[in-house]
Amino acid sequence: MVLALVAFGLHWYQPWKLFTTRTIIDTPPASSTLIASGALVSHEHKTSGTVELVQLPDGRYQVILRELSTSDGPDLRVWMTDQEVVPGKEGWEVFDDGKWVELGKLKGTHGLQVYDVPPGTDVSRYKSVTIWCKRFSVSFGAAPLSAV
Repeated sequence: MVLALVAFGLHWYQPWKLFTTRTIIDTPPASSTLIASGALVSHEHKTSGTVELVQLPDGRYQVILRELSTSDGPDLRVWMTDQEVVPGKEGWEVFDDGKWVELGKLKGTHGLQVYDVPPGTDVSRYKSVTIWCKRFSVSFGAAPLSAV
C-alpha cells in the first residue's frame, strides 16, 4: 500500500522536474507588427522574461516568450487569458476564472519560444499570458499584454 502511494505521489507531483531545465531557441518571425507586450511576473515559481503579441503580414498572430526563465513542472501550458495579472500569491489561481485560449504546451523552461495563436481568436479580448500548470490549476508566472 505504501509503495502504491509513493508511486502515485511521484507520478502526480513529478518532483524531479524542480531540477530539470530545457532551453528552446525558436526563430521569431522575420517580419511582424508588435501589438502588445509585457514583463513576466513570478507566481508559484520564479519566472522572468518578456511576452510579445505580434501580427504577421498574413494576418495571423503569434505570442513570443523572450528570455524566458522558469521552473519545470507537470503539464505546463501557455495561455492567453482575459484576466488581469495580479502579483504575488493572490494571482496564482485567477487565470482559469474567465476566458482563456491555450497556445500549446510549454516547450522548455528557458529561451526564446514562439507560439501560434489559434486562427479566429479575437486577440483584443485577452489581457495577459500565463504559464499555466494545468495539473494543479496554478500560474507559474504571467505577463500583462499592454498595447504598444
